[in-house]
Amino acid sequence: MNSPSSLDSMVPVTVLTGFLGAGKTTLLKRILSEYHGKRIAVIENEFGPESIDNDLLVTDQEEEIIELSNGCVCCTVRGDLMRTLNDLRTRRQAGELNFERVIIETTGMANPGPVCQTFFMDDDIADYYRLDAVVTVVDAKHGMQTLDKQEEAQKQVGFADRILVSKKDLVTDAEYANLRRRLIHINPRAAIEAVHFGETDLKKLIDISGFNLNTILDIDPQFLADDHPDAHDHSHCDHDHGHCEHDHGHDHDHATCGHDHSHDHDHDHATCTDPTHHHHHHHAPAHNDEIGAFVFKSDKAFDPERLEEFLGGVVQVYGPDLLRYKGILYMKGINRRMLFQGVHQMMGAEPGKPWQANEKKSTKMVFIGRKLPQEIFTKGLEQCLTK
Repeated sequence: MNSPSSLDSMVPVTVLTGFLGAGKTTLLKRILSEYHGKRIAVIENEFGPESIDNDLLVTDQEEEIIELSNGCVCCTVRGDLMRTLNDLRTRRQAGELNFERVIIETTGMANPGPVCQTFFMDDDIADYYRLDAVVTVVDAKHGMQTLDKQEEAQKQVGFADRILVSKKDLVTDAEYANLRRRLIHINPRAAIEAVHFGETDLKKLIDISGFNLNTILDIDPQFLADDHPDAHDHSHCDHDHGHCEHDHGHDHDHATCGHDHSHDHDHDHATCTDPTHHHHHHHAPAHNDEIGAFVFKSDKAFDPERLEEFLGGVVQVYGPDLLRYKGILYMKGINRRMLFQGVHQMMGAEPGKPWQANEKKSTKMVFIGRKLPQEIFTKGLEQCLTK
């Protein structure tokens, strides 16, 4: 993991992915034409009529790296992404190229996982570039259909730090609400925004720090309290929630339980054991998506050695199916929160801010992946808690 002092000098990288025809290239062209004062190197790994072959190009030559008319640099990945990034780094260090950030545009069918892993695998790249965020563009008109047909599209949503929904004007409010609900079930930690590419605030797309280990782990409240009419069966409480402790005794802290029920969507069901309150279980939406998410929460401390052993094993077994996972951990014997995150098999952790004296110490983790066995994860994590 990089020390914070070195982050400022690193070149931030945004991975731009999304459904075919959703408007990725329109967005990219707009960033390139409007981002005055910022020099951006674009790495494209797709060919075809939609690539940047319009009036932005100065020359149409065979060279892999070409200068754009607005001073940006454009590279087409004919070879390996790692080689291209190292080539850009070498030429920037030699003063041949001048750019401040990189945007990688992936093909409409690409899984962003291997692209993200590149920034953790190669030391030269990891020391020079800072993976900032995955931004995924979803087409409101065809989004449901694409998610039904293509698991790669689900992966693009699962990997995202920010989801932009285009063409909202072509669907009804109800259709948009259904799509949004489905996106939240696949990925409750990405902010979702309907965009008109002529008016998007570009500041929201760069410097998101989605891969930074910061202390914020936002999970969409709708994911924690999705109101399904058939969701009032208490009998299988401990399976449907990220975590539902049964041995609270009388020390349950209602501060974690949002008892102002007028704001029901903010209600924290995963840690709430109030028998008077209806739990809304995470029944999957009608669409049986391969990619989904779950949250684990606990007010008990983890035993550091047991947790490390369990997570190490889980990542070895389920790594290919784990897309993104992130957490703020309460660890026994450590007076500060531990921050952890991972992509597939690559996991990292570092200490975060100290716990304040008046602060309720707790763990919150979110796992996004393909057909993850929630019960195995939940029971395993519970066994890592101190008694």
